[in-house]
Order: sequence, then C-alpha cells, then structure tokens
Amino acid sequence: MIKTSVIAAFYNNIKYLKFVLAGFERQTEKVFELIIADDGSEEDVVKEIESIASDYSFRIKYIWHPDKGFRKNKILNQAVLASESDYLIFIDADCVPHYKFVEEHLNEKENDKVLTGRRVNLSQKLTNLLSEENIKEGFLESNNLLMIEDALFGKSNYVEKGFYFENKFLRNIFNKKQRGLLGCNFSLNKKDIMKINGFDERYLAPSIGEDSDVQFRLELIGVKVKSVNHIAVQYHLYHKLQERLKKNLDLFEEVKKSKIAYTPFGLIK
Repeated sequence: MIKTSVIAAFYNNIKYLKFVLAGFERQTEKVFELIIADDGSEEDVVKEIESIASDYSFRIKYIWHPDKGFRKNKILNQAVLASESDYLIFIDADCVPHYKFVEEHLNEKENDKVLTGRRVNLSQKLTNLLSEENIKEGFLESNNLLMIEDALFGKSNYVEKGFYFENKFLRNIFNKKQRGLLGCNFSLNKKDIMKINGFDERYLAPSIGEDSDVQFRLELIGVKVKSVNHIAVQYHLYHKLQERLKKNLDLFEEVKKSKIAYTPFGLIK
C-alpha cells in the first residue's frame, strides 16, 4: 500500500521534469506514487515521458489533456481522482525536492491541517550547474554556501528556505509565523480536498487558483494551515516570473464574498 500520492503539475519542460524525478529517486521515503499532471504538453514531450516512466524506482502515472490554454486546475483535479492514496502532496514540476521531502510531509501530517512548505529560488546560473546525476548525488543539499554566495552576489533568492532543520526547537521557532499556502509545496488529507470539491477550474491563469483560493475554502471547513518551513524543502529551478492577472484576483474576490467552501466548478460538476 502506498503512503502518499505526489501530484506534479507539468507543462512541456522535460529537462526540468527529469531533474525533479531525479530528486524523487533519492527520497528517504520510498513508498509513494508520483502523478504527472500534464496541462497539454506537445506530442514529442508526451512520447518521451511515456518512454521514461518505467525507468524509476517509484510508480509514475501520467495524465494529459489537450492544450487549450492554462487549465492547470482541471488537470490537477483529474490527478486527484486518479490518486490511490488518502494523503496527497502537491508540487510543481520545476521544483526539485530535498531528499527528505516526502518523509517530512508524512511525518508532519495531521487531521484538519494542510501543510505548506517553502522553496529556494535558484538563479539561471545555479540552475545551469544541475544535472540528473549531481541531483541524485545530493548537489543541492550540500551546497548551501554556494547558494548564499549567489544570493549575495548573484540572483538566487530565498536561499534561507533551503536550510533543513532536524532540531525540534529550531523547527518550532521558524514555524511560529502564519504562512499562506504555496501551490508548489503543500499536502493534505484527500478527504479534505474532496470536501471542497477540489480546485476551482474557472481560474484560467497562474497563481491564486491553486493556492490562495484552496486555502480560503479549506479554512471555511475548519482545515488550518500548518507551516513546515525548513522541514519540507524545495529548490525552484529558474524561469521568468509570471504575473498575477486581474481576472484571477476578481474571481477570488467573488469567492471570498460568497464564503462557500464547495465549488461547483471542481471535481464533480
């Protein structure tokens, strides 16, 4: 029996996906499935994923739908329905996990809680240093000094989020602050996302729909955010930032005014 289903939102960047899969290859917790939720990648990418899916020590499921613009929430909902575990971890397929990422999400899980971790934002320079091989060898976890140097003199940021703490006192100190849900690094009991009917598929642009909206609706049913900063660590591979579009903000304002947790535009329609 698998302990958790990891759902990875993906679109077209096969190189980054292979880096992420290399990170999952070295997890201390081995009993999980990884579901690639593909929001319409091109045919050659689809074929390559299908050809490599059996090359890893963990089970990979691949879910794809045609490219009709940004429909991340729709493919995430399909992945939720395909998941076999009662505990779900959500990531983006441009975020390489720390080698204890899965273990820590499972260690920290609680009833009526949604966990949220944080990530280091790697610069183009540091991203270019990566390979599947050195990720499997622990390059990211063993180069905090290199990241600090690049934060000071280069373009990496939030590198302090890459510090992994085993000490319980430090964990408590750095997780006293309330934090918002981060769509690339959160986990929860499957029954809780089912109660709010999953992701709202009306969000047709990045940000808000896959985290802030979900957090708001979960809190309406009594599920609280628990921070796992410095516990569930990720390394975000470089790409240009996407802007928050006004249509997402306007939709979220509607949701907040309605104060209805269950979206009719989600898993079950």
